Amino acid sequence: MEKMPKWADVALIPLISLLLAAALSALIILAIGEDPVAAVKIMVQGAVGSTYGWGYTLYYATNFIFTGLAVMVAFHAGLFNIGGEGQAMLGGLGVAIVCLYVPWPHWTVAILAASLGAAVFGAFWASIPAYLQAKRGSHIVITTIMFNFIAAAVLNYALVNVMRPQGAMDPASARFPEAVHLPTLHELLLPLGIKFSKAGPANVSLLIALAACALVWVLIWRTPLGNQIRTFGKSERGARYAGISATKITVVAMLISGALAGLMSVNATMGESERLILNATEGAGFIGIAVALMGRNHPFGVLLAAILFGFLYQGGAELALWTSIPREMIVVIQALVILFTGALDNMVRMPLERLFLTLQRKEG
Repeated sequence: MEKMPKWADVALIPLISLLLAAALSALIILAIGEDPVAAVKIMVQGAVGSTYGWGYTLYYATNFIFTGLAVMVAFHAGLFNIGGEGQAMLGGLGVAIVCLYVPWPHWTVAILAASLGAAVFGAFWASIPAYLQAKRGSHIVITTIMFNFIAAAVLNYALVNVMRPQGAMDPASARFPEAVHLPTLHELLLPLGIKFSKAGPANVSLLIALAACALVWVLIWRTPLGNQIRTFGKSERGARYAGISATKITVVAMLISGALAGLMSVNATMGESERLILNATEGAGFIGIAVALMGRNHPFGVLLAAILFGFLYQGGAELALWTSIPREMIVVIQALVILFTGALDNMVRMPLERLFLTLQRKEG
């Protein structure tokens, strides 16, 4: 007898956790002397009330889709990849090298090469902690955290000493050539007769993120490799008994995870900044952990959770702009969402499991 239906695990638990986080956030907003109802209206209007808001919400969501998928793939292999931030940074370096040093005739060709560059650099940065775990026993959590700081130092050195244009003061590369600039949603939708704000940074890389969701679903649930990854993640001893190589699965899963994290930089570096800057990731690598947890490590759940966090990011920016609520308050709200959907998951899960078991006994 199952403790609860699948739909309750996938949808009901995250929804209740989200409502609890929202209720506690409302109390905190009341405590600082603001109206929570008015705050919600400002967030909704600013994030999804116009195509301008949607442009930013979807831009942030695109970043979170990639980093959420990266965490998800590693988690299915029993690995906790906290290095998405560093892998995305190095992915940005791969994008910049491709865009700056190769003359491309059109963005359609450049985006394929830049995606490959981002994926290769991100995968390379993830492969080192993977090898250390598989061969040397170094814990993947510790090494991926450390490699975030190393990646920041590598990127800083590259921007200051190698890629910074002569005479420039800020640590950033030269602006990418016009030919590799990615079309925004405004430019993509205009031929279809759909009017979308010119100001929003959401761009064609959103389509790559959606394709990545579909491909990851196929990989994890419809391929022999995905079956091996899930088997290894559920029981390493059982996987070894079945002849599955622990070294192979650890390295391959982290390579895929790092590649997905690196792909985030196509959106942030090639699509929005149109040059390589120091803080292009903006913490998206860490938000990806919450996105994967809230999305129940399923690509469709990751997509929905990424849109939610995109809403929080853009809505929070509007809230800080139009009210006296500090932007740090939005970080608190995000932390509460993470707390209830992650650390306090059993607080919601266990009562629901008891409720469904009671209902099943009555029906039986």
